[in-house]
Amino acid sequence: MYSPAYGTQQPSYAPVPHSYIPTNISSRINQDEEVKLADSSLERDLLDSLAELYSIIRTLDGLEKAYQKDALPENEYTSLCTKMIKQYQSLLSDSNVEREFKDLDSFMREWDITCPRAAETLRAGLPRTSTYAPQAPQQHSAQSAGPSAGVLMAATENFITFMDALKLNYVSKSTLHPLLSDVIQSVNKVTDKDFEHRGKIIQWLITLNQMRTTEELSEEQAHDLAFDMEQAYNGFKDIIAQH
Repeated sequence: MYSPAYGTQQPSYAPVPHSYIPTNISSRINQDEEVKLADSSLERDLLDSLAELYSIIRTLDGLEKAYQKDALPENEYTSLCTKMIKQYQSLLSDSNVEREFKDLDSFMREWDITCPRAAETLRAGLPRTSTYAPQAPQQHSAQSAGPSAGVLMAATENFITFMDALKLNYVSKSTLHPLLSDVIQSVNKVTDKDFEHRGKIIQWLITLNQMRTTEELSEEQAHDLAFDMEQAYNGFKDIIAQH
């Protein structure tokens, strides 16, 4: 059952950032010695940021489990998940934190975290409600006649905008990831059915999200992305034609 308090109370599995001491540091601590974890304010800030990243990953995994068990409504899951993803990305926008963090897999391996659900969400940079087509129940309303012209037009325009950006040689993560996020979210408003090459959109979302903010696609990657998106767009049009 869903508990209204979920969104306002810190889950028991969420560690408190400022009390966090990584496993491989605590194992080397002599209990009889005074411990100094940081020698400067910069180092303390770095440790605090790494602790917050650790907490976000653990807490997000708990949120994902709750959502999969239908323990909280979709809108609350989406709101909380989006907030945590933004916090995660904001922390990693600091070059010192990003350098120490390395990448998600390395961080989870170093600190012995097993949070596959959180990792999947963080790799895509979007809540599951955005990356997975919603499994809508049979509807017996005006919606059963098909998607509205407005949502259909928005999805089509987002596809075209993304493909035009590639043609104009926009190949940075900072440009392409938000545009591709718009594509998949608008597509999900149009149809809950899978279509040919839809999975390619998700794969590219993950690829782009794992890049550094200023990193750009290679010429070969940009060519492959353009081809995959053209295929996905054709698959989308085919599924719409069936409505």
